[in-house]
Amino acid sequence: MIWFKKQRYDWTYYVDAFDDSIIGSDVKPFYHGVSITNHRLALEDMLKSKIKRGYKSQETIFHSDQGAIYSSVAFNNAHKNYNITRSMSRIGTPTDNPIIESKNGWLKKEIYIDFNQEDYDTVEDYINAIIYDHNYLRPSYALNYKTTIEYRTQLGFQ
Repeated sequence: MIWFKKQRYDWTYYVDAFDDSIIGSDVKPFYHGVSITNHRLALEDMLKSKIKRGYKSQETIFHSDQGAIYSSVAFNNAHKNYNITRSMSRIGTPTDNPIIESKNGWLKKEIYIDFNQEDYDTVEDYINAIIYDHNYLRPSYALNYKTTIEYRTQLGFQ
């Protein structure tokens, strides 16, 4: 959940653990619980990225928590043709998924420091700017001070 101009939103995003890039995302107004549409659209965005990067036939490990959406038949059927192996955290064990847990805390703190919400007309523009900054402009210590896109392309990946 994030705040944008005094309104709460549910932002769902997926991270490629290889280069730490955000590869799928969707944001919807917060409705006192989990937005199925939000997760489904973020998944579709991630699957498009998988195809664009040339990974459709390569095995991908998709790790998530055990939330109702991630364990649903409909969610699992949505990506059954993409050679994806599911991995789920144990119940009540956020340390099973340190990449996204760390990313959540870091992003929530940094976006309110680095991005002035008044510069954006819509929450979608705001989120797109955050993703662009993260993927194309922000160097990472773990990637030898390269951006996620620089790291991936210098290794010969799309």
